[in-house]
Amino acid sequence: MRLNKIILATGLFAVALASCTDLDIKPSSQYTEDPSKNSGVDPMIVVEAKMADVYFHLAGTFGRRYMEAQCLASDEFTGLAFDGGYYDGGTYAHQALHCSSATDASLDWYSDLTSGITKANTILEELGSAASEQMKAPARAMRAYFTWILMDSFGDTPILEKVPAEGEVVARSPRKEVAEWIEKELTEIIPALTEDVTENTYGKPTRWMAEALLAKLYLNWAVYTAESVDQYDAATAANPKLDACIEACNDIINSGKFNLGSVDYLHKFSYDNGPFVEDFIYVMPYDAINRQGFQYARPRSFKQLKGMVPNVYGSTDAFTQSFGGNMVVTPEFAKLFSLEGDIRNLCILRGNVFIRDPKTLRPTTEPFMYKGKQVRFTEDIALAKWDNTIDVGNNDESIQQGCHSIKWFIVPGDYNNGRNQSNDLPLFRYADVLLMKAECLVRTGQGGAKELFNQIRKYAGAPELAAEPTLSEIYDERGREFFDENWRRNDMIRFGHFEDEFFPHYKDFPDANFDKRHRIFPVEQEMLDLNPGWEQNPGY
Repeated sequence: MRLNKIILATGLFAVALASCTDLDIKPSSQYTEDPSKNSGVDPMIVVEAKMADVYFHLAGTFGRRYMEAQCLASDEFTGLAFDGGYYDGGTYAHQALHCSSATDASLDWYSDLTSGITKANTILEELGSAASEQMKAPARAMRAYFTWILMDSFGDTPILEKVPAEGEVVARSPRKEVAEWIEKELTEIIPALTEDVTENTYGKPTRWMAEALLAKLYLNWAVYTAESVDQYDAATAANPKLDACIEACNDIINSGKFNLGSVDYLHKFSYDNGPFVEDFIYVMPYDAINRQGFQYARPRSFKQLKGMVPNVYGSTDAFTQSFGGNMVVTPEFAKLFSLEGDIRNLCILRGNVFIRDPKTLRPTTEPFMYKGKQVRFTEDIALAKWDNTIDVGNNDESIQQGCHSIKWFIVPGDYNNGRNQSNDLPLFRYADVLLMKAECLVRTGQGGAKELFNQIRKYAGAPELAAEPTLSEIYDERGREFFDENWRRNDMIRFGHFEDEFFPHYKDFPDANFDKRHRIFPVEQEMLDLNPGWEQNPGY
């Protein structure tokens, strides 16, 4: 999305808080007095300017590495190597096989989150106790959100309510206590957060963002509060927070501020999406020039796309940057995209590939050609050798193995700027609220899930259900609806499918791991080195 479409109060009071890669560094304050008392200036504008660095702190993290960890650890994608190319020390293969290493590049974002929490805490300390709850709520919301990501991905997590003193190492708290702390934070700040949904609140925490996060916390409550990560059993776990999840979802639904169909499904994720997408509750806005870091198309597009004209994206201008083509959809997951009339089927390239219309984003009748032949992506993947490199070779046939995601549609004008994109990344969507509520209704034996479920099916053009959905149907629907949005790992754990077999996570595959303790990632080695007393997650 082009940043000039939204109003960002970042220029009046620029903030450059020191980046912090561990928990025992104390950034020095940029302010000598309480900015909320800055004479002649609306104090909320001052806070807004200071918060901009926190709001967009994870742009680079979300734009690549966080995605690699979440997507590749799920059954959505696998990482391929091409005669050793894109093996990259095994970082992609490790996630796909659930045998992650503490030094994997795809897991190097733990410190990014603690740095963001430190920035938020620095602002809260500078505001002081006299500042209003409305002024402090956005920083607390971001702090809770960053802490939730750490807890969801790494389990036990430090609870940071202040900037640590010099030399202080904050211990990691048990996951259950972290979940309870996040709940307390969110319930306290929700009344103080803005209810506005405008271009000026786009990409910033609102009441609805906090309630969506609270709903997600409640939906996974049994996962987060289990005695240990491997003790959660989807078949027997009791979740006492399901009614509370429904309540949070109802508040968002009853606000009337969001809907599914302001634009069609494909355009919600395109290069020109933005505040007009009324399905978006909370997003990370990107711009290929002014807020870089979003690079989803790089590993998902055809490996040889550079310089090809015409190309699959329908552009008559060439892409001048290279592509990886090393993240492909697993054969098992590709089968979800088979509902008659479902627009979401067009999010993957499968079989004979046709050039897309860059305006409608739909296939034309013009074949996408490579070396005189139509490109054909096979659903199945044949490895050059059956080992943990997940290598398919590097000839014309091997690089066309596996279905490819085209959900994050690109144009050369963006991508040629260092492989960056202008697609905004939704972090919470209204569609998710509907399906979270539907899931809770089914789990509690209540009616009403069918109507919520069919809202999704209707706007997607897919067949509607005649009866209340089962949990299995909701799980599959979440796979279709939130494909390639970093939610599948979270869903797989809650539904009890994380230890399933899917390419190449098969029980007879070298290094494929089925240890339930691997439902969370190992803490990156840098954090362990910088924080004496921390221990690596069990099982790693």
